[in-house]
Amino acid sequence: MSVALAAQIREGTKKSHTMAENTGFVSCFLKGVVDKASYRKLVADLYFVYEAMEEEIDKLGDHPIVGPIGKKELNRRESLEQDLTYYFGAGWKEQIQPSPSAAAYVERIHTVAKESPELLVGHHYTRYLGDLSGGQILKNIAQKAMNMDGDDGLRFYVFDEIDDEKAFKTNYRAAMDQLPIDQATADRIVEEANHAFHLNMNMFKELEGNLVAAIGKVLFGFLTRRQRAGSTEAAAA
Repeated sequence: MSVALAAQIREGTKKSHTMAENTGFVSCFLKGVVDKASYRKLVADLYFVYEAMEEEIDKLGDHPIVGPIGKKELNRRESLEQDLTYYFGAGWKEQIQPSPSAAAYVERIHTVAKESPELLVGHHYTRYLGDLSGGQILKNIAQKAMNMDGDDGLRFYVFDEIDDEKAFKTNYRAAMDQLPIDQATADRIVEEANHAFHLNMNMFKELEGNLVAAIGKVLFGFLTRRQRAGSTEAAAA
């Protein structure tokens, strides 16, 4: 028995999707306020998440529910490794560690893979289809905000193995709709997808602190320079 999972998961996660977009970090990002230090921390956290996801998905290649959606063209681990090399240098592995929220996310992926692997579909949909859908827009925003040229440092948003994103997403959703699941399983996958959104939101909220600190530092420097300029002008008068 198959159900229309693609439509159910899209409709069932709308509220969570909106909440994620309205977190301070994502809201600032979409407005072009991107701090390089915060962004590279995001890249590091995402690396641990995708490392866990792709490790588990690869193990489940023959699984009747997980296998059909584990499209290798979507894999992000190698792209993130390239970005981490750009930001941290060749020794990036020794310089990064997951934030508490990223570690919780990774733990959830491993737990689901062990106990209820079919629920990985919710995690896969939430991350990969979102990356593919908004990747080019986010890449352009990040390029402008951080004064970057080309793809270096932004490989996460580049899907070299997908020529037609629209056609790929259509085929992905068709594969979801053909999964051999019943309605009860579909409901659980939608619930897990919502949980995935909240795990992402927790990562964004941790990054907000870094971003606010960076903005405050810049603002403090600006105000200090103005005060100094004002003092100089007063002395000259």
